Amino acid sequence: MNYETPLFFHVMKYADAATHDVIDMVSGNPDWEPPEALREGLHEYADFEPDRFQYPPSEGLLELREEIAARRGVDADQIVVTNGTGEANYLAMARALERERGDEILLTDPVYPYYPGKTTMLGGTQRYVATDDEGRLDPADVRAAASEATAAIVVNTPNNPTGAVYPAETMRALVGVAEEYDAILISDEVYDHYDLSGRFASALETDSANRIVTNGFSKSMAVTGARVGYAIFPPALVADAKSRHMLVNVATTRPGQYAVLNALRETGPDYYERNRDLLRERVDTFTDALDAAGAEYTRPSGSFYVMARFDGYPGTLANVERLIDEAGVAGMPGEAFGDSRTEWLRFALVTPRVAEAAERLAAYFD
Repeated sequence: MNYETPLFFHVMKYADAATHDVIDMVSGNPDWEPPEALREGLHEYADFEPDRFQYPPSEGLLELREEIAARRGVDADQIVVTNGTGEANYLAMARALERERGDEILLTDPVYPYYPGKTTMLGGTQRYVATDDEGRLDPADVRAAASEATAAIVVNTPNNPTGAVYPAETMRALVGVAEEYDAILISDEVYDHYDLSGRFASALETDSANRIVTNGFSKSMAVTGARVGYAIFPPALVADAKSRHMLVNVATTRPGQYAVLNALRETGPDYYERNRDLLRERVDTFTDALDAAGAEYTRPSGSFYVMARFDGYPGTLANVERLIDEAGVAGMPGEAFGDSRTEWLRFALVTPRVAEAAERLAAYFD
């Protein structure tokens, strides 16, 4: 089987190889501080006895699963703590396909490229449902695309790359489509703390045996290197997910889980609100410059990405490389996210140099 290396790695490698200054707007690595309690947890862990540096329970530390369960209104036994949300999505998609209800995964267009990549790796087939110009998904379109071959419907809210946030009525309807076709709705909610609209609704708000929710702390706590995520399964699906997790990874980092647990217990809502305020400021700064450059763009309702279209400058890999070479700004080609955004570029607002990048783009496209 042939696996395609995601374009993220190519673009980052190309930008890193540049001999001039390049502003990274490719990676989704938050540039702000993690919670103070997370750092404290790691410092504290360094002094523990040797037994605390051995394998943790494969499904995750009980205290962390109980903390997540209390916050999400589920049973701790439904939770598998994973190596980031990436593994959580892999486990969820695998469980959907293992039910042998079909081999088709419904994805949105545009799409986060790792979803179709995982579909291929797991032996499934992709089918795409287009969103509107703002990235909003119409459940009626999903229902029209669904069939007896549909194993899963994968959605991401708040969304990468469009910044769309799906409201409660959309999530309820998507769960309903999954139930109608005995498929699994997989809702990746890793950007839930970056809802800038107040409209975010978790799939967990709709009780169902046909939905799996994935999430993690890489984005919300600005620790993409910690690799602590989780998946919440219906009771009937969790046992095999735990077995696959054990066979693939054995377990997830024990010190990282401990530090995340400490941060969950000790970090107040003001930490997350400060980061949302920072993002709102960056969105304003960046989109003002796009206005000056005469660009069309999507203003995100959540997550931390902006998609932009410059007249006569399609979102190809060649044009991204040209932008790196000539403007000193690295973004992602729209063609990486599916057929519907091939004219667009995607920029991540997780750099303190957003204003400088905006000025460079405005000048370049003037």
